[in-house]
Amino acid sequence: MRLEDLKHEKLKAWIKEIADMCGPKDIYVCDGSKEEYDRCMQGLVDLGLAHPLTKRPHSHSFRSDPSDVARVEDRTFISYPNKEDAGPTNHWMSPDELKSTMKGLYKGSMKNRTMYVIPFSMGPVGSPIAKIGVELTDSAYVVCNMHIMTRVGTKVLDVLGSDGEFIPCLHSVGAPLADGEKDTKWPCAPIEKKYISHFPDENLIWSYGSGYGGNALLGKKCFALRIASAMARREGWMAEHMLILRLTNPEGKRFHIAAAFPSACGKTNLAMLQPTIPGWKCETIGDDIAWMKINPEDGRLYAINPEAGFFGVAPGTSYDSNPMAMDSIKENTIFTNCVETDDGDVWWEGMGPAPKHGKDWKGNDWTPESGEKGAHPNARFTAPARQCPVICKDWEDPKGVPIDIFIFGGRRASVMPLVHESYSWDHGVFMGSTAASETTAANIGAAGQLRFDPFAMLPFAGYNMGDYMNHWLEMGDKLGDKAPRIFYVNWFRKDADGKWLWPGFGDNSRVLKWMCERVEGKIDAVDTPIGKMPKDGDLDLKGLDIPEADFKELMRVDVEAWKDQANQIEAHYAKFGSRLPERLKKQLEELRARLSK
Repeated sequence: MRLEDLKHEKLKAWIKEIADMCGPKDIYVCDGSKEEYDRCMQGLVDLGLAHPLTKRPHSHSFRSDPSDVARVEDRTFISYPNKEDAGPTNHWMSPDELKSTMKGLYKGSMKNRTMYVIPFSMGPVGSPIAKIGVELTDSAYVVCNMHIMTRVGTKVLDVLGSDGEFIPCLHSVGAPLADGEKDTKWPCAPIEKKYISHFPDENLIWSYGSGYGGNALLGKKCFALRIASAMARREGWMAEHMLILRLTNPEGKRFHIAAAFPSACGKTNLAMLQPTIPGWKCETIGDDIAWMKINPEDGRLYAINPEAGFFGVAPGTSYDSNPMAMDSIKENTIFTNCVETDDGDVWWEGMGPAPKHGKDWKGNDWTPESGEKGAHPNARFTAPARQCPVICKDWEDPKGVPIDIFIFGGRRASVMPLVHESYSWDHGVFMGSTAASETTAANIGAAGQLRFDPFAMLPFAGYNMGDYMNHWLEMGDKLGDKAPRIFYVNWFRKDADGKWLWPGFGDNSRVLKWMCERVEGKIDAVDTPIGKMPKDGDLDLKGLDIPEADFKELMRVDVEAWKDQANQIEAHYAKFGSRLPERLKKQLEELRARLSK
């Protein structure tokens, strides 16, 4: 499609403005077709940047520059005129200063490169919960990944029409080419010139210098969380770092669960859960992000997965830990920074037996005796969600699915029991706002040093975290008795010898079953200082061999350690100053009162 064919004058004017600044050799408007994907990928193969994998149909392996391997949080900016609006958990720079700096970098940055125009929909095209973005990029790698991760092309332009709203997303790898020069390696700028910038007041994203993941696929964290969370607050909906799953009980009753976990807490594994309890079935709707709006017809909160693919961490993914993820990446997949094996496949640590020889993520010869990891710890796969064997048939329903349960969690070796339920919506928001993992081991009667990650949104909230907590409270006020129930889980509790107390993985379905039975009103619960917990015998442990003493420890509420935790929560809350909602201070007071009884 040609630029002249676009019907949206504002979009056309923006594209021309950016082309004048960045100076590409030509402009290409993406149509989203398979032929387009194949053509872009073949161009990357011809340059030697993409390596076809003979063992996986229509799949390719890439190696990034060693300086460009992950999100760069200290180069990620939330830019409001007033620093307070970004809050203490975000990096801030004034819009004028940031734009001035970046315009200097963008000037001529696309020299001798094609500028791709990627019209994309976050969410099923035409859904009332979906939003449209347009990414301008000089990276064919980004085009191919966006084809998988979002809905791209002419069907999006049709919905956009001549005056629809879109989020402008500008991306350049920051590596202009001299006349006659070609890419010989992964193009990017040095770390000090990388900028991943968000201007929430303008719904604007500018990214420069990185070709990797969330820094470059601007529909993902940049739009779907940072910009969307700010939009959601203004417009009265929610953009959350949450998986979405459907759990169906033996009677055929469906429950929809949205869950927020920090990294390394088994989020994707839970999204693709294989229940170990007879008669229960789990289906995946999304593994990373949930957009949720109140449906005016029934007053309930409905969620969509705004993405169309999985951008998963490869190391540790295996047929033991997540067989459904492994089955999702057999074909049509992009792998980045994995080991390339001699027989045309990929491998990473934790996948299974290592190959005798391969090329590591830096392109060097590698064997299991090399003494260093073959795959980068943040190596990734990009795969279409439709390939997941347990993808829910309603995962692309435009109206979304009604959420029954919210779950928060963190990685805690001690103190936090396996599961507890909030006393109220406000108490549930308190639980989410104090979600944490341990950075140091706990001593007896103490909680260990905690790293708080409120709602698992620490790197992703597009505005002041105190205001974000208040938005959760306001959403609860709107939902009233239609609000989802809120629970907190900890799969990672250990005994004094460092042994896991809970088997995790598929057995986590037992905890979800208890939650569903609580929602149905089938079972009661025990009131404890921290929330409602399972009564003896209500958590289904049939077929599990857990010693009684271990289970008791798994569910124990250590009052003295919780008092120590309350002090850490107070220090965590102090960061937000006057922006911390009074209702959450009240929740902390009430927790302390219950602990002192």
